Amino acid sequence: MSVSPIRTDADYRKARARLAKLWDKTDKASRDDIDMLALVTEDFERRNYPMEAPTPLAAIRFRMEQAGLKPRDLEPFIGSRSRVSEVLSGARPLSLDMIRALHRHLGIPADALIQQDEPEPAAEPKEPSVPALQRLRSLGLMKAKETYAAFMKRMVGPQKAAAFLRKSRTQRTNAKTDQAALTAWLAAVRHLADQVDIAKPKKKQRGADAARTLAQLSTASDGPARARELLRKWGVVLVTLEHLPGTYLDGAAMCRDDGIDVIAMTLRYDRVDNFWFTLLHEFCHVSHHLSDATPLILDDLELKSSDQIEDEADAFAQNALIPPELWSKSVSRSMDSEDINDLAAAANIHPAIVAGRWQREHNEYRRFSKMLGRGEVRIYLQSRT
Repeated sequence: MSVSPIRTDADYRKARARLAKLWDKTDKASRDDIDMLALVTEDFERRNYPMEAPTPLAAIRFRMEQAGLKPRDLEPFIGSRSRVSEVLSGARPLSLDMIRALHRHLGIPADALIQQDEPEPAAEPKEPSVPALQRLRSLGLMKAKETYAAFMKRMVGPQKAAAFLRKSRTQRTNAKTDQAALTAWLAAVRHLADQVDIAKPKKKQRGADAARTLAQLSTASDGPARARELLRKWGVVLVTLEHLPGTYLDGAAMCRDDGIDVIAMTLRYDRVDNFWFTLLHEFCHVSHHLSDATPLILDDLELKSSDQIEDEADAFAQNALIPPELWSKSVSRSMDSEDINDLAAAANIHPAIVAGRWQREHNEYRRFSKMLGRGEVRIYLQSRT
């Protein structure tokens, strides 16, 4: 079918009728026609029937209805329950951080969210919270009487710290994050990674095959330690450093100045299934996504994301752990622990990984809860690097 420009209302009605007839078809020719008809009808509507942009509140409510979200589902992007209530009632305008989070994680158009008299953003905190500073000292990273400014200078220097902060605000992070504490965590990770003496390999081991090799190490009780050793041979530093109060983080991917890739993990959930999924997610970022334009990627994996690279990393990790064809033919709602073990053996991975994925996909978190390998990761990663 040839698609012609729409010049009249009659042309528009014919195009809409044709679009309605094609809508349920799935063959390539029909889908191509649908795409072209959608373009010309949208162009005609834009030129002849301009619509007033929705208010930020209307845009948020529309997305909530579309995705079946409750007000509590907005808390990672807006803040506390009371703050969500104030936003939804119109009593509180959206801050820049809220706009970024709602756009990135829920896919709400930024143009719709900024249709308001935006208040002057509050100044960024110059220092992390007291609990975050206390945690830095208890971890032995910050000296007893050292100021935050002196700590940052000792870790990476003030210029790099500012760059970390700017980059961290564009990634998969919670809107409630204490940005100064996050910057301190990143600086400490970078400092620890820089201490690792590692040679740049002649040929990098990256991509799906390497990820599958990593995943199969999960069958060993000391798999996390073996993964760190293998990554180092591949020219990747694995740093484990717990997150600071006011930060919400599972992992990060970045590059040292000498080009060595760095994966950082907080181990905030000391579980076998969480460790391997997070590790493979970050390995995807170092394999495919880090670049001069994107030198740092941060991940709170509890957040949904509309970012393409996050979707890619989720799928990459999932498929590296359990090949998709094996999962599709083996999984069922009626699986028992024996079935979990059988599938794990077939995929040559730890049973906790199968149990964790089954829980997420079926939204049942009591079943197989004893199979997740709680407390079986940190003991093998006592050293931070």
